[in-house]
Amino acid sequence: MTFFAIAATAPLAVLITVVPAAYARGGGPLIPLTFVAVAIVLLFFAASYAAMVHRAPFAGALYAYISRGLGRPAGVAAAWLALASYLALQLGIYGVAGVAAAPLLHSWFGVEAQWWMVAAACWLIVALCGTVRVEILSGLLALLVLAEIAVAVGFGTASVIAPAGDRFAPGSILPAHPSAIDRPALGLLLAVGALAFIGFETTGTYAEETMRPRREAGYATYASIVVFALVLAFASWSVSAGAEPGQVAALARARGPELVFDLAGARLAPWAVTAGRVVLLTALIGAALALHNAIARYLYALAREHLLPAPLGRVARRTSAPRTASLTQSAIAAVALAAAYLAGVRAPSVLAHRLSVAGGLGVLVLLLATALAALLHLNRVPNGEGTWGRFLAPILSTVALGTLCYLAFWNIPSLLGVPPESALVWFVPAALTAVAGAGLVHGVLLRGARPTVYAGIGQGGNAVVVTPQVPHPRDPGAHRPERVNR
Repeated sequence: MTFFAIAATAPLAVLITVVPAAYARGGGPLIPLTFVAVAIVLLFFAASYAAMVHRAPFAGALYAYISRGLGRPAGVAAAWLALASYLALQLGIYGVAGVAAAPLLHSWFGVEAQWWMVAAACWLIVALCGTVRVEILSGLLALLVLAEIAVAVGFGTASVIAPAGDRFAPGSILPAHPSAIDRPALGLLLAVGALAFIGFETTGTYAEETMRPRREAGYATYASIVVFALVLAFASWSVSAGAEPGQVAALARARGPELVFDLAGARLAPWAVTAGRVVLLTALIGAALALHNAIARYLYALAREHLLPAPLGRVARRTSAPRTASLTQSAIAAVALAAAYLAGVRAPSVLAHRLSVAGGLGVLVLLLATALAALLHLNRVPNGEGTWGRFLAPILSTVALGTLCYLAFWNIPSLLGVPPESALVWFVPAALTAVAGAGLVHGVLLRGARPTVYAGIGQGGNAVVVTPQVPHPRDPGAHRPERVNR
């Protein structure tokens, strides 16, 4: 579960794409500190998340938790929003993969491949691997994630061993004038940091496939947050050390995603840079595969509880994988990629970035709803949790995630890279609201049309038996005792 979650967060892709963009906006030494601060907030969330997994170790994950805390209609709305958000993230990754493969194909084969060709190849790999047994798939993702971490740490170590000017500038570690920190810029950095962690919460979707379903997902959540934070904090700081704090913003604006490879190329052999590009591509495939499996398990969980067609709730006899749900998700992604090609998308970088932001915002809203659901459910139905896991951690994570959500939606123009008057500023929140609203209507309609199905929402497919109470027959004439013996 830990490797699935880290693969979904794609730390190397965040280092290559997000960190230079943050430096280009003048984030400076606040960038590594932002990852640490967001990790602390998410560790608060992980405590309440682990408690909810212990109560409901089901493949539906956030859908099941929100159903228990905020009600069944809200749970169905969360399921719809989760499916749409993860699909947007996956499609964004396919677009980035098409761009990441271009330098490799040009240097190795001298060809200029179109982005959709690379995306189609990545889609095929994901579609084939999505039906594999989860134990085998976790081993494959473990190799990809370890290679990803090795490249990120290796590039960072090279910059630390040979920093710019052969010395560490104080400005690469702490702000020179903390009182002069731009608060709007800090808010934007916190929003970016929160979106960078999206994917760690997928641990809960694999809970019922583990040997200890009620415990291991919580441990994996803690581990994925800590590992991601440590890797990104160190690697992002090394970028400043390698480029010199006074020059890193200008270099980031000039070079963009190539900045990390430029710093590595100045200190390492050319083959190391090429290996880094290859690992970046495999990391993107791993992220798409991890998100694919999360979506497939949501489809499986919804079908098992009869909210979607029953065939999606079947598993393969030999591999125990939700094969029908996996193939369905692959078909949906294929249709979306074909639509992008037919629509004439020639440079997918901008579209991929906006899809990733939209999907990340949707998941961030789900995290806030989960924290609030944990606060309500754990205190409404206490079951042995301590004060920390039942009350303090949920309320701290609710307040902190609420703040991060506010900052993210307030900074939507900057996150999307559009002017404040752009239609996308209101279209993205409206689209997320429409998806969640459709799910809410779905849940409300089930309450009246199919009450038994409605009662099973968030129960992991467990049978819900409703036994009506039969009234005891009353003795004849008991209401008129004077007439009994007539």
